[in-house]
Order: sequence, then structure tokens, then C-alpha cells
Amino acid sequence: MAERSDLHNRGIQDILIACVDGLKGFPEAIASIFPQTEVQLCVVHQIRNSLRYIASKNQKAFMAKPVYRADTKAAAEP
Repeated sequence: MAERSDLHNRGIQDILIACVDGLKGFPEAIASIFPQTEVQLCVVHQIRNSLRYIASKNQKAFMAKPVYRADTKAAAEP
């Protein structure tokens, strides 16, 4: 939290969006100093976290699918 309060102390008034990696406490730490900030999980981390629900033999095929680059929901679905 020292880094966030340091940003505040250096004059940052507000942060629109904070993209975090899922470590516990980040959203709360950001909200304590910048309460209007929209906190979201990084899409790369979302994909990596989803791998734990996919059998190891299917992970390579899953990662080859351009889900996070799809222009539409239909393009991302099988």
C-alpha cells in the first residue's frame, strides 16, 4: 500500500481503472485510497487461472484458441 499512498502523495487525484493480477488485498488497498477506481483482473491472469479447471491434456488446445482476442462473443465460443 505504500506505493499507492505514494502516488496519492505525489498528486494523483484519481485512478479510473486498475488492472491487477489477483493477489489478495490489492482491490481493498486501492479502494482505501482511490475509492472510485474500477478494479478488474488482468485478462491474461483470468485465462491462466481458468487453466486449473481444464485437464492438462486439453490445456494446449485451450490456449491456442484466441478467446481473449475475439471481436465478438460468438467468435470466442466453440
